[in-house]
Amino acid sequence: MSDFFHSGWSIYVAVATLVGIIACLLLLIVAARRKVMATDNTTGHVWDEDLRELNNPLPRWWMGLFVITIVFSLVYLAFYPGLGSYAGKLGWSQRQAYDAEVQRLQQQVAPLYARFAAMNASQLATDAQAMRVGERLFINNCSQCHGSDARGSKGFPDLSDADWLYGGSHDKIVESITQGRRGVMPPMAAAVGSADDVRNVAQYVLSLSGSPHNAFAAQAGKAKFAACAACHGADGKGTQALGAPNLTDKVWLHGWGEQAVIDAIQRGKDNQMPAHADKLSAEQIRVLAAYVWSLSQSTLTAGKAQ
Repeated sequence: MSDFFHSGWSIYVAVATLVGIIACLLLLIVAARRKVMATDNTTGHVWDEDLRELNNPLPRWWMGLFVITIVFSLVYLAFYPGLGSYAGKLGWSQRQAYDAEVQRLQQQVAPLYARFAAMNASQLATDAQAMRVGERLFINNCSQCHGSDARGSKGFPDLSDADWLYGGSHDKIVESITQGRRGVMPPMAAAVGSADDVRNVAQYVLSLSGSPHNAFAAQAGKAKFAACAACHGADGKGTQALGAPNLTDKVWLHGWGEQAVIDAIQRGKDNQMPAHADKLSAEQIRVLAAYVWSLSQSTLTAGKAQ
């Protein structure tokens, strides 16, 4: 692919563009010199017995319009980028236009975010305007993976429950959005032992959450679970500092059942959430984090009410 970014391609594009424009101009000159034939001025095509197609030159006003478009294209290419890497006399670029538009929008919303800056997470979560802004930020930046309802899908965490890989406080959510996250579980089959050992550990993992399991296989896999305890803890409740999931609840990020757990042990997992610090301002991330935080708080409130 690097060959396509060679400086020679810039020259090729510039030459091809100019040759095309000059060819159009020459074609117009040739067409303008054509004259009406004195005898049979038809193409030889006849329809409906007597409807003949004439072979007249283009009208002068039409030719004039073509000449104007050619002149306009040459003027445009002199002032704006279009001839390979030539930037044009005005120095305009899409990146500059984009940055200017972003700066203009940030200036417009600065007073709004200034009001939000004086609020803590609880106050933001109860502010209707802040939540509308947070929801829009979530739809534009997070819903592609976590879903418009924030309930996630296989491989993408549910943000509406109280189960958090790295911690569910407002500050931790801000950290996750700003820096991104990468959760890596290496393949552990070799550390666990034989295929039967892997299957027994899978049964033990299922037993931790009270899921249907084979009690005898789970008991046999308990000792082998020591290979997993370094990250998930001896009690299987996970380690938020590492992003290691809690195995004692019934939240299954990569699928439920013996085979899903076996696949995780044998193949490992590598999940990545991209950092958003280069896409969103610190003020936007703070409001977005408050919106995400509010989703899990409503779940906790509902659970206490029950």
